[in-house]
Amino acid sequence: MLLNSNNYYGCLASSTEEVVTCSNIVPFTQRAHNISITDFGGVGDGQTLNTKAFKEAISKTQQMAKKGGTLLYIPSGVYLTEPFNLTSSITLYLASGAVIKASQDISNWPLIAPLPSYGRGRDNPGGRYISFIHGDGLEDVIITDSTSNVCIEDSYISVGDDIVAVKSGWDEYGISYGRPSANITIRRVNGSSQFAGIAIGSEASGGVENVVAEHINLYNMGSGIHIKTNIGRGGYIKNITISDVYMENVRTGIRIASNAGGNADDKYDPNALTIVKGIIVKNLRGVKVHQAGMIQGYEKSPFTNICLSDINLSGETESRTPTWKCSDVSGSAYQVSPRPCAELISNQSASCANSS
Repeated sequence: MLLNSNNYYGCLASSTEEVVTCSNIVPFTQRAHNISITDFGGVGDGQTLNTKAFKEAISKTQQMAKKGGTLLYIPSGVYLTEPFNLTSSITLYLASGAVIKASQDISNWPLIAPLPSYGRGRDNPGGRYISFIHGDGLEDVIITDSTSNVCIEDSYISVGDDIVAVKSGWDEYGISYGRPSANITIRRVNGSSQFAGIAIGSEASGGVENVVAEHINLYNMGSGIHIKTNIGRGGYIKNITISDVYMENVRTGIRIASNAGGNADDKYDPNALTIVKGIIVKNLRGVKVHQAGMIQGYEKSPFTNICLSDINLSGETESRTPTWKCSDVSGSAYQVSPRPCAELISNQSASCANSS
């Protein structure tokens, strides 16, 4: 799924050539059909409930899934809706100023079967609450399960949880299911949340790799960047690059943690530790930051090849300098202020591009 605010008419070009977007990672295939939510009675006034319009639009795209797919265009406006399901071969395209807003009536959020990679609901021991924009077993797009070749760009997101979270299964269920999340690009995303801006994990038992997040603006956050796991997770988190980030009024700027989140049940393997390596964070600016960073690996499996470059984080007041806290981690730091942990070898003349 592409959440996009570029020019709509560019997407309707008659050329059959494939337009490449998202750092050349995700091919933006031209769809054979183009429809608008307004074709189905959608009203973007922030008050009209558009559930019926979304369901009818998705039903139409299902009919055309094998005929070249469909671009579903959301014009500028606020579209209130209950949860709805996506389908295969769809581009959900948000124009500049378009917002899809979830209904706050919890009676319209049904419980459904748990993901096989989770074994149970994340918030309930039985089923799980359906996702707001839901996808299950789709070609190219699986919103609530492990995902590959995904692009999220040009979006403003305000939520009661992590703004963007990349996951791949929970403890022994995710290890058994064995489906990684890979080749994911997140760029030009703005948002606010009491939790994290860009989050990876903590349920990463199937593995997460090759994630690029760039040109991110975060305000009033719990954590700006949070890469997280826990004992029992297993799997790996590797080859992650986060760059060109601005954050303001944040409790913790950068957090890479081995003690986040609970376990699915008491059957997890305490020796299943996540391999965390190859994490690059560069070109980051933060103001009103309470704590610069916290990087804490496992004692038995330290986090390795962590590289911080060209980072400047200032405190809530001019007299207060935010601090770092690190343990069981190795890597490098270049042009980082305030001075980072001793565990990160400092060489002010180099950069992450020069680190191994």
